[in-house]
Amino acid sequence: MDKYTGKKLDGRYEIRELIGVGGMANVYHCYDTIDAREVAIKILKDEFLDNEDFIRRFKNESKAIAVLNHPNIVRVYDVSFGDMIQYIVMEYIDGITLKEYIDMQKVLDWKETVHLTTQILKALQHAHENGIVHRDIKPHNIMLLQDGTIKVTDFGIARFSSNATRTMTEQAIGSVHYIAPEQARGEKTDGKTDIYSVGVMMYEMLTGTLPFDGDSAVSVALMQLQANAKRPREINPDIPEGLEEITVKAMQKNPDDRYHSAVEMLSDIERFRLNPGILFHYQFADADKSYDDSVQNHHIEPQYEEPDDGDEDAVYEEDVPVRSPVLSAIKGVILAAVIALIVFGGIAAYQGYISAQPKEIEVPNFVGMTLSEANAQNNGKFNFTYVSRYSDDIAVDTIIEQNPAGGSKKMKEGSTIELIVNSADTSVQVPYISGSIGSEEIIQRIESANLVPKVLYVESDQTAQKVDAVYPPTGTEVKIGSTVYVFVSKGVTKEKIKMPTIKGYTAEEAVAILKDAGFTDYSVEYDENIEAGKDEVVRQNPLQGSEVTSDYKIKVICSKGAHKEKTVNLEVDLPSDVSSEVKLTVLVDGAIDSENSKSVIPSYSPYYTVNLKVKDDANIVILLDDEKYREYKVNYDNNSIDLVNSYTYTPKETEAPATEAPVVSSASSEEVSVEE
Repeated sequence: MDKYTGKKLDGRYEIRELIGVGGMANVYHCYDTIDAREVAIKILKDEFLDNEDFIRRFKNESKAIAVLNHPNIVRVYDVSFGDMIQYIVMEYIDGITLKEYIDMQKVLDWKETVHLTTQILKALQHAHENGIVHRDIKPHNIMLLQDGTIKVTDFGIARFSSNATRTMTEQAIGSVHYIAPEQARGEKTDGKTDIYSVGVMMYEMLTGTLPFDGDSAVSVALMQLQANAKRPREINPDIPEGLEEITVKAMQKNPDDRYHSAVEMLSDIERFRLNPGILFHYQFADADKSYDDSVQNHHIEPQYEEPDDGDEDAVYEEDVPVRSPVLSAIKGVILAAVIALIVFGGIAAYQGYISAQPKEIEVPNFVGMTLSEANAQNNGKFNFTYVSRYSDDIAVDTIIEQNPAGGSKKMKEGSTIELIVNSADTSVQVPYISGSIGSEEIIQRIESANLVPKVLYVESDQTAQKVDAVYPPTGTEVKIGSTVYVFVSKGVTKEKIKMPTIKGYTAEEAVAILKDAGFTDYSVEYDENIEAGKDEVVRQNPLQGSEVTSDYKIKVICSKGAHKEKTVNLEVDLPSDVSSEVKLTVLVDGAIDSENSKSVIPSYSPYYTVNLKVKDDANIVILLDDEKYREYKVNYDNNSIDLVNSYTYTPKETEAPATEAPVVSSASSEEVSVEE
């Protein structure tokens, strides 16, 4: 067992299990007994405690995340840099890595790719604006929660932008499949370095393959530097062209040819999201031709050569013949005709040029239309740019305004019109909320910003009814319709009680122990997958030794008494005087057991053996020709089967009595055998 699992760190963090192993640190799932919450703790491996480079990287990660506060970036709660142990306490994320998700899904739908990439870029935008370059963006460092939210993690080789000019020879680099060319060369890294890695991840999500792969890290690094990847649509033709352009632009070798910021890339993704048919018409370098090849392919051979002054073989005509008057006249006529042709041809060309110019037409009114309706009416006459805004008065994806307004002027075909579109993805800022305003005003301010308020009452040292905290914090940009949590103080913190051990007790005994300890709120839940005694407590939350208030809701998780499967052999006596064929049906807890149900002739064999597999107590009913014949009760714990009811069978050809009272036998027991 790992040496930390089951221990308590600094008298506060109970280490439950090892959940991740990295190059320089291990990650554990822990419980914070003071703040009563689950956390993840990254502990530097013992072998690196004397390694200054690894310690620097470890401290650098804590500093990098500590200055960040964004819903798509893992949060840091606490750090400790002692001589014997160094660790970072972080937000616990119950999810899987984006790499694991890609491996499961193979190829992601473009809408899902856009959704995930948007969150990653927003996290990077926040980091870059705070002067931090991640430098190891890859799907292994992106956590995906069940609700589709992502969290960017592992800032181990991140650098503050002021230090980003250091060469890569001084520290480890990120995964070679995702690093930018300048990072592989050891040159300056900045926000555009992370943009390249995002482009590679988009490529992988959309195609199911990496743009560059090889037998060794060196060969992949050389491809990153020298080779151009296949266009994504060559691998997956279902990718929209506009999204391919965004992906390829992010992956340009030259940083100056990429998006210059996460904001710029987000802008293109938003324009694409609003209009998936959009084309950006970016010009990218041809990966298959060098400059010399291009020149050679477009070389035009000269039609003649002027003699060189230094050419000894050049021949000059010294005798100029006398021109004939007739010949001169003919030449004059031809010259006049040529001049006329040039003049009239020029006029015709000018008129053709004028007629080919874009016509000026009145700007149509697109307000109130959906994007698809606007594109259909536009029919390619104008180009569109998009701006997101939200209004709860009209339907989402409807055009609210346009610039210039419809009918306000005439514009040439091909000109650009800005459309303001009602979008639920519009970002707004969390409004300012002071600690002194009342809850009604708080709710009004949040709702006015088209956000959803949720007031939670907490215990703290603040005066009752005062705002203790707001999440996300004031000023944070969130999507329209996001929930804003307002933590309002209930008053002075209550005294805490130490959580007793209830594991191994029955549910009834555990509840009695909790009552005696002073707890007032608890619930009993069952886990069907644990093999233990029925009602036995197998887990508790919070853990033993945790200190929580008396009204803290305690979860008592018990075993449902999951049993191993047993084979039951039941011999059913049949009416031996019946010589005709009878349909025998076996019902187990009301469901037909088709394997044991069949037609029989009782006079041939007076007994019929039923073979059943059970995991618990069961009720068995035997029907003859759809009439009840026998009822049995399987007792799993006692390994017995009791005959509960017995009925007389009346053959179909004989008229049955008007009523038939059952013969009840509660004490009799059939001959049975039970095998585990």
